Amino acid sequence: MPKIASVSTYTPPYTLQQSNIEELTKELFQDKIPKLERLLTVFANADIDTRNLCVPAEWYHHEHSFEERNSLYIDLAVNYSVEVIGRCVTNSAFLDQPISTEDIDALIFVSSTGISTPSIDARVMNILPFSDRVVRMPIWGLGCAGGAAGISRAYDYCKAHPTAKVLVVCIELCSLTFQKNDYSKNNLIGTALFADGAACALVCGDDVALPQNRRMPHILGSASKWMPQSEDVMGWNVKNSGFYVIFSKSIPSIISTWLGPFIHEFLEEHGLRPEQIEQFVAHPGGKKVLQAYEDALQLTEHHTAISRNVLKQHGNMSSPTVLYVLEQYLLKKHVSDTYGLLVALGPGFSGEAVLLEWRE
Repeated sequence: MPKIASVSTYTPPYTLQQSNIEELTKELFQDKIPKLERLLTVFANADIDTRNLCVPAEWYHHEHSFEERNSLYIDLAVNYSVEVIGRCVTNSAFLDQPISTEDIDALIFVSSTGISTPSIDARVMNILPFSDRVVRMPIWGLGCAGGAAGISRAYDYCKAHPTAKVLVVCIELCSLTFQKNDYSKNNLIGTALFADGAACALVCGDDVALPQNRRMPHILGSASKWMPQSEDVMGWNVKNSGFYVIFSKSIPSIISTWLGPFIHEFLEEHGLRPEQIEQFVAHPGGKKVLQAYEDALQLTEHHTAISRNVLKQHGNMSSPTVLYVLEQYLLKKHVSDTYGLLVALGPGFSGEAVLLEWRE
């Protein structure tokens, strides 16, 4: 089975306390949103301590056009990709020997917070020494589900090409999408949750010999699920000034009723029961989302503890977030032949699930 050999993350440079972001939001929206003080409780209720942004707080006091913000997205997404790829292929916590980017067979780039054609991966390949025969697979528009989808597509590629080494790069700069003239509750909730982040995973096929003696997660299978007529649950409205967030309050209830049957069916296809899953690698979309995971899959807070901690330290970074969670699981020592489940949900409305087994 294909395996996840290495994971790396990169934390953008500007760290803000949740209370600082709440105060900044109050300054920007004072006298513009009715009952603002009451609505600002969403910041304290989010169970987030700190978040990292790609721009300093004072940046938000000024007007920025869509063109300016998207240009900044391209520049920083390239820089962060180069950084996080370098960390992944040389990560001594997981790899006994570094791997050259020249030996990478496919590059999957995942993002939903900016627009670039050619895509960011092509720009990165002009900086790092990739082969000119590398297969490029940019994925746009899956939002929070993008990290899990990227791992799923890497698994598919490695099943077809057992000697392949695939990099999955997830970059989201949610802070650049902030709309200071959007006085909707959706924008306020998004401002209380979302942050910036970058992550990279190395997925290798069956026939790739890795000189390392450690247990790593092998991918047993993956599954996708889509909910018809659900475009208004999560996503973007694209307007002249950029991206406006769509964020339905029904997301937790949808997870509670829709996710459970999907995951139970997926596990049954592999002859497993939910209680056999020991590592639950969940994208922490928010405190209520994690509670909905627990309710839908009969999990305890023990199963979601790492996801909760990532949310507390970083907020919701969209697609990279689940790889931040995965990195923490990889750093732990695991007993062989234990099962894990990597899950994320995103626009569509859709879900991605990846079944893992830790092996030597």
